[in-house]
Amino acid sequence: MTHRVYPNVAIGKGAQIGEFVLIGVPPAGAAEGELPTIIGDGAIIRSHTVIYAGNTIGNRFATGHGTLVRESNQIGDNVSIGSNSVIEHHVTIGNGVRIHSQAFVPEYSTLEDGCWIGPKVALTNVLHPLCPKAKQCTKGPTIRRNAKIGANSTVLPDTVIGEDALVGAGSVVVEDVPPRAVVVGNPARVVKGIDALTCPYELIARPYEMVEDR
Repeated sequence: MTHRVYPNVAIGKGAQIGEFVLIGVPPAGAAEGELPTIIGDGAIIRSHTVIYAGNTIGNRFATGHGTLVRESNQIGDNVSIGSNSVIEHHVTIGNGVRIHSQAFVPEYSTLEDGCWIGPKVALTNVLHPLCPKAKQCTKGPTIRRNAKIGANSTVLPDTVIGEDALVGAGSVVVEDVPPRAVVVGNPARVVKGIDALTCPYELIARPYEMVEDR
């Protein structure tokens, strides 16, 4: 056997499961099979991926190699999570979300439909690490519909990235980002609106017009 599926796991039709994959791993304090795990049709789960128990995952789910998905998440259809990315527990991920390689999504984060998370992006969820009350106010960011976060960016806890907004690569987001805004820098500041972006290769008038004109 090249992979292991624990008890009480339901995997839909047409799944492709790579070598050394674990699905339905019980979290601390739970017995094998205690928490149901559901994965929809057409999944592609590549080698060394680990998916804990208690997840509900939609159709056409795809992982890269070495992806970790902790317990008790709600994940929609057509979601892709890149190699060596980590999704912690109690995360809500909508339909059509793309999370690139080596990203980190902490517990109690929300990623709405169609949002895009670049490689090595770090979302955070604790304002004051090691504070004795830290667990009482743990809350990850909310990434609104079709927002995009560029590579190597960091997003602080309990912030909201507005719908269709763009966070430039390497930015540090310390406060809410308005819808359709472009922010860059450390700390990230609004520099323009999404409508002002043009294609330097003159391939299209507006790079995000399909998003904007839906």
